[in-house]
Amino acid sequence: MPMRRAPFLLALLLAAGAPLGAAAQDRPPPPGADAPMPAPRPWSALTADEKDILSPLARDWDTFPPQRQSKMLDKAQRWRGLPPERRAEIRDRIARWQQMTPQERDEARRNRQKFQDLTPEQRARLHDAFERFRTLTPQQRDTLVDKWRDLTPEQRRDAVDPLGPNDALPPPPPGDRPPPERP
Repeated sequence: MPMRRAPFLLALLLAAGAPLGAAAQDRPPPPGADAPMPAPRPWSALTADEKDILSPLARDWDTFPPQRQSKMLDKAQRWRGLPPERRAEIRDRIARWQQMTPQERDEARRNRQKFQDLTPEQRARLHDAFERFRTLTPQQRDTLVDKWRDLTPEQRRDAVDPLGPNDALPPPPPGDRPPPERP
């Protein structure tokens, strides 16, 4: 007798679940899901200004999906509004990236992830230390780098572990204001 009820129970469960499935189909799609797909833009259809900005992508442009093309065109629009110094800085970074070996790029990606994993306070301290390093004279930087290179890996670890990034550098030159306290 229990085996005869199994098909009946299965049919009953399917019948009871059918309205729920239909209701789920009647729900509106999540935001952004119904956004129209951007139309692909072939390289030949771009403006001269867009081609100039996106020139590093010229060879592969027509193979990009429309969403990626749209994203790149948005970035090109933002690029137009950047001051010339910022554009030069970005171009230098791109050139350095292109000169890197695959291993160096992997290491850069890992380091970026380590930075992203820091707390906002740790990031701010590291940024402050980097800015202080940049303000050192070339001789001060060389001295600091030479001292670091002379340390064994254990000494380096011992020097960094108990210290925060602001403690790893000499104090700012006299006359400079100390960095503002962070809450």
